[in-house]
Amino acid sequence: MSILAGKKAFVFGVLNEYSIGWHIARELHQAGCELAFSYFPGEKIERRVVKAVEPFHPRFLAPCDVGKDEDLTAAFAVAEEKFGALDILVHSLAFAPAEALHNPFLQTTRQAWHTALDISAYSLVAMARQALPIMNPNGSIITMTYLGAEKFIPMYNIMAVAKAALECSVRYLGAELGRHEKHIRVNAISAGAIKTMAARGVGDIDKMMAHYAEKSPLPWNADTAAAHVGKTALYLCSDLASGVTGETIYVDGGYNIVGW
Repeated sequence: MSILAGKKAFVFGVLNEYSIGWHIARELHQAGCELAFSYFPGEKIERRVVKAVEPFHPRFLAPCDVGKDEDLTAAFAVAEEKFGALDILVHSLAFAPAEALHNPFLQTTRQAWHTALDISAYSLVAMARQALPIMNPNGSIITMTYLGAEKFIPMYNIMAVAKAALECSVRYLGAELGRHEKHIRVNAISAGAIKTMAARGVGDIDKMMAHYAEKSPLPWNADTAAAHVGKTALYLCSDLASGVTGETIYVDGGYNIVGW
C-alpha cells in the first residue's frame, strides 16, 4: 500500500518503539510517506529516539521542547529547509507533573495546571500555527486523546482536563483551518488502554488494562493495540478522510460505548 507516496510528515512525541507515535509512524512509512521526527533536547533521549526511528529512514530529527516557542520555530525552520513543504503533522505527546496525577485532583497546584495544559493542549495550537505556512493544501494534523477527557478515570486528574482542552482545540482548529484556503484537516484519536511509557505514569495501569480486555466489545490486547491506532491514523492522514475534520475518533475496541 502506498496511499501516502510522495507525502511528508513531521512526527512529534516518539520516545521509543512502544510509543503510540512510533506505531503511527510505522503505518505512514509503510504507506510510502517520508518522515521526520522531533525529540526533547538531551543526549540520552536523542539516542533513544534515533534508535527507535531508524527503521523509518527519517529525513531529519530536530530537537524541540514544545513548551518553548523558539524551539518550535527552529524545528519548523528545519522542516522547511529539509522538506520544503509538509503534508502531515502528528502531535502525539502530553505531560503533567507526577504529583498532579498521584495526588487528589483537589490538590492540583496552579503550576501543575499550567504545565499540563501548556504541554498537552496548547502545544497543538502552537505547532499548527507554525506548520500552516509550510503545509501543502489538503494536509492533515492529528493528535492523541483519551476517554478521560469526558469520563472520570481514577488518577488521571489534571491530564483529563488537558485532554478535554485538547479535544476542544481540535474542533476550533478544524473549523478555522478547514475554512483556510489550504483546507487543512485536524482530528484526534481517542485510544484505549495501551502499554506505553506515558501510561505507566498513571496509577493502577495493570487493572485498567485488564478492565479493557474484559469489557471491550472487540478483543483488546494492551500490548498490541497501538497497531489499531496506527491504522486509524493512516486513514486520517490520507485522502480517504478528505471529508473528515474536527472529530475525535475512538480506537478502543468499543470500550467507550459500554455502560455495563
